[in-house]
Amino acid sequence: MNNKIYQAVQFDTIKDELKKYAFSNFAKKAIDKREPSSSLPTVQRWLDETEEAMTILASGQHVPFMGLTRVEQLTNQINKGMVLEPGELVEYADFLRSFRLIAKLFEKNKYQTPILYSYTNDLTDFSEIDTTVYEFIQGNRVKSESSKALKQIRNQIAKLEKEIDQRLRKFMASSQNQPKLQDRLVLIKDDRYTVPVKAEYKQKIGGTIVDQSSKGTTVFVEPDTVRKYNDQLIMEKAAEVGEVYQLLAYLTGLIGERMAEITYCIDVVTELEVIFARAKYSRAIDGTKPQINKEERIIFHRVKHPLLIDPVPLTLDLGIENRALIITGANAGGKTIVLKSVALISLMTMTGILVANGEGTDIAVFDDIFIDIGDQQSLENSLSTFSGHMQNLADIIKQVKRHTLVLLDEIGSGTDPNEGAALAIALMEEMYSKGGLVIATTHFGEIKEFAVKHEDFTTAGMAFDAETLTPKYRLLLGETGESHAFWIADKMRINERVLAKAAKYLNDHTYDLAKQEFQSMAPVQQVQSPLKEHSFSKGDRVRVNDTGKIGLFYERLDDHQGQIYVNKEMIEEPLKRLTLISTAEELYPMDYDLDSLFEAFAERKYKKDLARGSKKAHKKLNKEMKQRRQEAQ
Repeated sequence: MNNKIYQAVQFDTIKDELKKYAFSNFAKKAIDKREPSSSLPTVQRWLDETEEAMTILASGQHVPFMGLTRVEQLTNQINKGMVLEPGELVEYADFLRSFRLIAKLFEKNKYQTPILYSYTNDLTDFSEIDTTVYEFIQGNRVKSESSKALKQIRNQIAKLEKEIDQRLRKFMASSQNQPKLQDRLVLIKDDRYTVPVKAEYKQKIGGTIVDQSSKGTTVFVEPDTVRKYNDQLIMEKAAEVGEVYQLLAYLTGLIGERMAEITYCIDVVTELEVIFARAKYSRAIDGTKPQINKEERIIFHRVKHPLLIDPVPLTLDLGIENRALIITGANAGGKTIVLKSVALISLMTMTGILVANGEGTDIAVFDDIFIDIGDQQSLENSLSTFSGHMQNLADIIKQVKRHTLVLLDEIGSGTDPNEGAALAIALMEEMYSKGGLVIATTHFGEIKEFAVKHEDFTTAGMAFDAETLTPKYRLLLGETGESHAFWIADKMRINERVLAKAAKYLNDHTYDLAKQEFQSMAPVQQVQSPLKEHSFSKGDRVRVNDTGKIGLFYERLDDHQGQIYVNKEMIEEPLKRLTLISTAEELYPMDYDLDSLFEAFAERKYKKDLARGSKKAHKKLNKEMKQRRQEAQ
């Protein structure tokens, strides 16, 4: 499947929506990598999986996916030989326990979900690992009972802390020491138990200064009476850390020893997570399982676009009596949405997502889907919109064969209408003859007439409300829609005199060709005519003879020098060193905005944003002005 169509019809957006229903990075990556399948058995199995998952969801049952949020990160840590912390081990134990719970759930539902049961039947029971983890760890802390040595160490720590506490209380209760204390508190500084002493008494109290306050008014003193106990306590806590590390390493090792089996189970659970993400999204868009075929048959009954708010259901059929459909109608009437809907619904189905559809819907599984839509202009390759479309269509024609769907939006537009219509008809005939199914939109009367006369082409129009002059976004099969140009122009308040002339010209083609005299508004100034030699116009494609570089002519600076746009940069070259390759008239349609060739899309958008008063654009402008002033200083 070609990747161009994913962005054109927002299939990437559908994948993003799917990922919202996934928990683990494993599943999110799997969704990103999953491509629509062209295999009928594969698509049928994916749809069946999704339907079974929806059955579980509809019954109110929940698959116990546990510990999935960080499972990839923790697995990588184990594979690198790192030791997991207590909380991380509990999290991984929850994940391992979920295998057992998932298998139990689908064992209970094996008759309703036979496919999903077959997947979970191979999940390994790791109860000896997760049970051991739960026995060793409680509340993110290794239990004292986990080993005899750890229990002895912690008992000794408790005795030392009690002894230190008693001695410090006695020290603070002494009438000799009380005036010297800043407060009757026991504070731990650098792992040693201390008391706060007023700075002026720091040399008059028996003990070691461990730390002082930021202002220097308080010093934290370790009394001599607890020094040896503090030393012993530090040694015991170091022993505790060592023993805990050994136990954590043991538990992590239990997991690492079974990592090959765990990895297989991760793959199974990841696939289950992807299936349930499809099911949750399918349920969110009211999806049901349609019929599918590998016979190039598209039958849509009340199919709904998943990304539109309150969409008008789409009904159409293709590939039974006709293999090509030409859609006509007013601008903004929904023709392009029909194309995108057909492509998107097909791609979603071929990925295993259930779409919103009516009874009798039968969706074809294609080997490839091609689309030509939107602005194909390329500044880098000096391509106008029309040239860009032709390049895309040339690529499509090379790949069209049986079991391919081709979607063409306003084919043949952007050039002379007669030539464009003739070229469009020839292109569609070529695609049709090579076995592709074709759906195209157009305003050209010649294409409408061709579709009506062709035995294997059919037409459809977009419904239009003549009373309100608004589109209904409903496809009418077997009809030819009108462009409603006059009605729309009237609604947009075009002058009545202009509309009356247009209606007259449409009927009799007799135009007002007389020259009209206009009074001069300014004194005529004699302008020296430019040299005819080296005559170039804006947008001409030229070659710089010295370097062989090819660029676009921008403007004449004087009788000898000109500006050329080469590799996104403006350069100056002598006119006599330039050779004309193609004129702008040959390259671009009439009334084409040639200035747009010489500035990047981002720059054009920036200027438009400034013109409409965008706060973001003006903020950027102010920032640039500030930078220039700083550089000038």
